[in-house]
Parts: sequence; structure tokens; C-alpha cells
Amino acid sequence: MKLDILAIAAHPDDVELGCSGVLLMEKMQGKKTGVLDMTRGELGTRGTPELRAEESAKAAAILDLDVRENLGMQDGFFKNDETHQRLLIRAIRKYRPEIVLASSKNDRHPDHGRAGQLIEEACFLSGLRKIESVDNDGIAQEFWRPKYIFHFIQDRYFTPSFVYDITPVFERKLESIKAYSSQFHSTEYKKDEPQTYISTPAFLGSIIGRHQMFGKMIGVEYAEGFISEKMIGIRSFDSYVQFDT
Repeated sequence: MKLDILAIAAHPDDVELGCSGVLLMEKMQGKKTGVLDMTRGELGTRGTPELRAEESAKAAAILDLDVRENLGMQDGFFKNDETHQRLLIRAIRKYRPEIVLASSKNDRHPDHGRAGQLIEEACFLSGLRKIESVDNDGIAQEFWRPKYIFHFIQDRYFTPSFVYDITPVFERKLESIKAYSSQFHSTEYKKDEPQTYISTPAFLGSIIGRHQMFGKMIGVEYAEGFISEKMIGIRSFDSYVQFDT
């Protein structure tokens, strides 16, 4: 299946936190969207890999994704090396996205930054025709390079290259985050496990505040921020959205 937009991140729930609003907005415009989770999040303090798989499937339904796949890399220990680059190259060539939404290249969790760099390099290498790869049926894949890579902003704050208005879908974004009841604050999750940095009510409050801050930058209620290392061109000033006049 060819996708318009493919979000790739280290752990199940990273995409929901960072860029699920954009996936929802683009889906409303008829785009095909998908998510690649690089690991199963098996090192998480709370929950189990099996439970997180159930939660990610529930979130995928909320986000109306066309595809969600887990690459099964080792949580905490995957590397930006040839083995892992080739895994991503196969996936990128499989889905042939026009745009990749990727983890931040620097963040509190070292997996996030390492993933961001790995994704960026794999996207470039995927466009080299002399790098050979085959699909699950052993058929040779064609080379493919996404037109853009946009890194979503995770725990650490960075000034975005642009922000995207997600006000119409913000409640559904929150719903997709809350699908991970083992990871985030939930009155439904009853297991006796330690509180973590992300399982407190304050953490969800900070997520809401971050999106409100990005929204304020362009005069809307909620927005998501992205960093682009590639210059973004326009053909019309009508491309700009600014409501705080």
C-alpha cells in the first residue's frame, strides 16, 4: 500500500503524543496515513509488550490509520547501524510515503534522538538505487525517497520550523493518547505499578499546554510543531495561516 504520510517513532504512543493531530487532519483530506513503531516498548516501567500492542491497535482505530506496523527492534538498544537502517529502508520502500513524520533528533529519552537520526539517514539511503532490498515475498523493491522529513517535537522544547493547526481534531488526539491507559494517567488502569514521569495527571496537562502554546503562535486553539531541515517553498502567500490579526 502506498501511503501519503508515514509517521515513524521509537515507541508505541510516541506518534500519538507528537503528531497524531496532523495524521487525523490529513486523513480528513483524503490522504493515506500509516505508523511504524520501531520497538514494542518492552522496557516501559508499566504495562507489558502485549498490552501495549493492544493499546496501539486501539489508538490506530481512533486515528483511522490505513496501516500500523511494528518493526520489533530492541527497545533501548537499537542502533543507527546498517542492520537497522536496512529494516527501515525495506519499510520505506514498502509504503513509499511522500512525507515522513519522524521522532525528534534530540530529546529526554535517548531512544527518541537515536530514532530521529536513524529515520533521517534511512530515508536518504532508501533513495539510492544501488542499495538492494526485497519485500516479504523475496521480490526486489524499487528505490524510494520521501520528499520531506518533518521531525515532531517531543519532550524537550525546540522552536518549530512551522506549526500545524489541529484544533478540529484535538479531542480525538487526546483520545488516542488515552488509549494507552497503562502509560498515561487513567482511572481505569488498576494494576499496582510505580508512577512514572508520564503517568501523572500533570504530564497530560503539559501536553495540552504545549499544543495551546503552538496554537497561540498562529492564533488558533491547538497546533502541533515540526522541525524541517529542508527549506519549505510556497507558490502563494495564501498558503500561510495566521488568524491573530
